[in-house]
Amino acid sequence: MNIIFALIVTTIRPKLMKIIPLRTFIYTILSILLIMPSSSFSKEIPPSPYRIRTIVIDAGHGGHDGATRGQFSKEKDVALKVALLLGKSIEDKMKDVKVIYTRTTDVFIPLYERIGIANRAKADLFISIHCNSMPIRRVQSGYKKNSKGQKIPIYKSVQSTSTRGVETFVSGFGRLDEQDVVMRENASILLEKDYKDNYEGYDPKDPESIIMLSLMKNAFRDQSIKLATFIQDSYIESGRVDRGVKEQSLAVLAKAGMPAVLTEIGFISNPAEEEYMNSDHGQREIVAGLLKSIQTYKRQVELE
Repeated sequence: MNIIFALIVTTIRPKLMKIIPLRTFIYTILSILLIMPSSSFSKEIPPSPYRIRTIVIDAGHGGHDGATRGQFSKEKDVALKVALLLGKSIEDKMKDVKVIYTRTTDVFIPLYERIGIANRAKADLFISIHCNSMPIRRVQSGYKKNSKGQKIPIYKSVQSTSTRGVETFVSGFGRLDEQDVVMRENASILLEKDYKDNYEGYDPKDPESIIMLSLMKNAFRDQSIKLATFIQDSYIESGRVDRGVKEQSLAVLAKAGMPAVLTEIGFISNPAEEEYMNSDHGQREIVAGLLKSIQTYKRQVELE
């Protein structure tokens, strides 16, 4: 700009000095410079293309939050093994992506801190790994007489062991008749000290709190559903039973500042699926499908 100004002054000033006062001359030159397009002085720098650079892998539960179990294994242990394998696979196959784990050992991490780790890291994806389980229910099995000769009901605990399949959740408002997963996953909150302060008064046992949580703004709903759909498609390709993509009021996803999903990799309450999820073959197949889903999602969003 200084060079242009000097050239204009050198060329024009001698001819105009006789008829234009110095102050007027300077104002005229400045006006010319101000109306000249900015591209004359600098080139526009195009914005950097969007890239997925950081993925947070969350192994569900952990530590004293580990009651869900099958015949010989616990959900928290299976979830951790799969999460670590997935993270290593991403690091091996996607060299430009950084992996962050919410836990790498058997420790308890509060739900708000899990998503807090992702938010603070400005992660591009959050994937939470869990095993599903059918609820244990008390059902009446008959009657017996007490010491007074009165008939009293006899109850026993039962659990379905035939239910199987995979499903992936995003944050949203789920159907009221599909709240078993919400109650089970959000129950981890009760293990936290001062949980009502941590979750702004949320109570996982209160239906009204579940509705409140579901109404939180989820700016990444569409992207989360896209990733969840790719994950379910990968499960189907390997022959798993598809239970679909679902929206639920899950505390671990509600405040995510990025696309976030919680995937249930199988029913630990089903003996066959428990065996599969604990086997080397099963874990490799699950991880390969998740990796493929992430790669497909990454390719698509980076082209948009």
